[in-house]
Amino acid sequence: MAYYVGIDIGGTFTDAVLLDESGTARLLKTPTTLHDPSEGVNNALALAEEELGLVPGSILRQVDYFGLGTTVATNALIERKGVKTGIITTKGFRDAILMQRATGHWTGRELHEIMHDSQRSHTEPVVERPLIREVTERIDYKGAIVTPLDEAEVRAEVRALLDDGVEAIAVCLLWSFREPAHEQRVAGIIREMAPDVYLSVSSELAPVLGEYERTATTALNAYLGPAVRGYMTKLDTSLRDRGLTGSLRILDSGGGVITPERCGDTAVSILTSGPAGGVLASAQLARRIGTPNVLTTDMGGTSFDVGMITDYEPVVTAKQQVNGYQVVKPAVQITAIGAGGGSIARVVGGQLVVGPTSAGSVPGPVCYARGGTQPTVTDADVVLGIIDPSYFLGGSFGLDKEGAERAMHDKIAEPLGLTVQEAAHGIKAIADHRMADLLDTLTVGQGHDPRDFVVFAYGGAGGAHCHQFGAELGAQSILVPATATVHSAFGAAMSDLHISAEVSDPMHSATWEGAKDAFDPDRLTRHFEDLEAATTKELLGGGAGNHRITLQRFADVRFRMQSKSLSVPVEPGALDSASIVRMMDAFRTLFVDLYGTEALFLGAGVEIVSLRVQAKGELDKPRVRHVVSARANGGSMPASRPVYLGAEHGFAMADVARGTDLRPGDRVQGPAVIEHPGTTIFVGPGQTAVIDDLENTVIRTSQQKDA
Repeated sequence: MAYYVGIDIGGTFTDAVLLDESGTARLLKTPTTLHDPSEGVNNALALAEEELGLVPGSILRQVDYFGLGTTVATNALIERKGVKTGIITTKGFRDAILMQRATGHWTGRELHEIMHDSQRSHTEPVVERPLIREVTERIDYKGAIVTPLDEAEVRAEVRALLDDGVEAIAVCLLWSFREPAHEQRVAGIIREMAPDVYLSVSSELAPVLGEYERTATTALNAYLGPAVRGYMTKLDTSLRDRGLTGSLRILDSGGGVITPERCGDTAVSILTSGPAGGVLASAQLARRIGTPNVLTTDMGGTSFDVGMITDYEPVVTAKQQVNGYQVVKPAVQITAIGAGGGSIARVVGGQLVVGPTSAGSVPGPVCYARGGTQPTVTDADVVLGIIDPSYFLGGSFGLDKEGAERAMHDKIAEPLGLTVQEAAHGIKAIADHRMADLLDTLTVGQGHDPRDFVVFAYGGAGGAHCHQFGAELGAQSILVPATATVHSAFGAAMSDLHISAEVSDPMHSATWEGAKDAFDPDRLTRHFEDLEAATTKELLGGGAGNHRITLQRFADVRFRMQSKSLSVPVEPGALDSASIVRMMDAFRTLFVDLYGTEALFLGAGVEIVSLRVQAKGELDKPRVRHVVSARANGGSMPASRPVYLGAEHGFAMADVARGTDLRPGDRVQGPAVIEHPGTTIFVGPGQTAVIDDLENTVIRTSQQKDA
């Protein structure tokens, strides 16, 4: 039997999916081992062997495909555990990465972190100023050499960096994306002088307009590259030594999987590796059930991550904001807030505050009995009766309800003059409202109607809260996937190869009407064909069949004098003047959809900033036909139990259903609890849950009609 494995290492749990040739997917979940993430991977594989009755240590020999979502790059950046890095840049541009276009105090941060000026802080630099060295050279915006490269100066500056003990060097010269000759020569000198130093070159990694963004991307890649390369090498060696002969692929930020070798070269491409997996799995599911517009919500132990799918495709942004930096690498657009099951509740100034600080997996919520003392959202769910302490992780991980109640009383209820249940309900309500507000911002705030979307809720804690935040949003319906508890791992198992390539060749038109003449279609065609050839070659090398490769073209277009561009689809083949007109019409339509007709600025003229090709190579995988939860305990359970629903409903008897016993077509009327080994789904009063043909749970509120 051949198997396909997907693993996602989260902050609280390590999730795994084991898919066999028949289409049966087994869902596995085990606590993350923060001291050594690979131990959690081994524990998940051991659990799979136990489920299948295989000899311990034998399963990898039967695995054809192994996909992994990892936070190795993100953790190294957040914890500042990258290597000592130097930068070589054009004289006069030393401080570009330090100034951060004056955006460093707010980029990628939540509202509570930036609303008070006195509490703002700039991102800690990944490269110290003395390690940013300048060299004499200048290339202009047309790509012409204005000042020759001073090679003697380059050697002196490289020697100074090596004497300072740098392990990686980033090279980013002005306008190198138009003419890379100087930058490539600097790279050649570094390779000659220090062949073992990790080298990151902007004209190879991010040949795009914007000296700060390009420098930040190249520097971060150098800073993280050695750690990521070492991790990937160790992982690959470990799995091969234990018998893996199949393909090993890593989820990247842009919407697919890449080889471990490419991860080592482009470390910044996996900065949002894990969360992207859930969006990709959701896109596949959306296509199967015919739901074109989806809001993906991943509520884990630490955060609440939201993505968007329109017309069956994940929304991908050309840039991403990570830890205060702008990174010019495509990424599935994901917005996160600190609202997970582990979010800590506390009383501040007489008010109840929930998150963003998380208890993580160690010590974790109080009910985990691992030393946690601060009540969390998960503790609230236990106190309210939504989560059964005896059936957490299928009964393999007992929870301490009494401990959660004591902490709730001492830390929240008593200071606020509430009962324990009222305090727990307040915690849940605040968390639910924060999540609904984020969904509202991402839909209504960007010109979308929530009624056009279905909310997909997954992650270990998503099922217990989606009944409220989905209904409050007013979405079409709420769907909890059959793979909800390990949905991101499922994305790692089922994703295809994705490669993105980009180039900047700015083109300007002083007038809107003149764009069809100012933009050279032959020049654009040449760029797109070069990008398509490069991405196709890489996909073929990664194992994709030539007949299963699809290419998409995009142009980043904006009105002149504006800083933000929009990614506009471009038709395939040789372009002509009519193609330019259609591209401009598409840009105008997209602009109006997002900002309204009143915001049109036709008198400013228009410009193309950069061109991008996104390429996908489909990999052979079996289609999922049945989902099995590991550690599914078939023991007895009560037919109902009391759940506290707040002042309006008080305690109500909620029906209890074992999720593994439900079949397509079954209905559950709320209030009710559907218990799966890895997650709990709560159906609110007046709501109905229906099990669809793919074993997903579809929740319809009292305002929604049954389909």
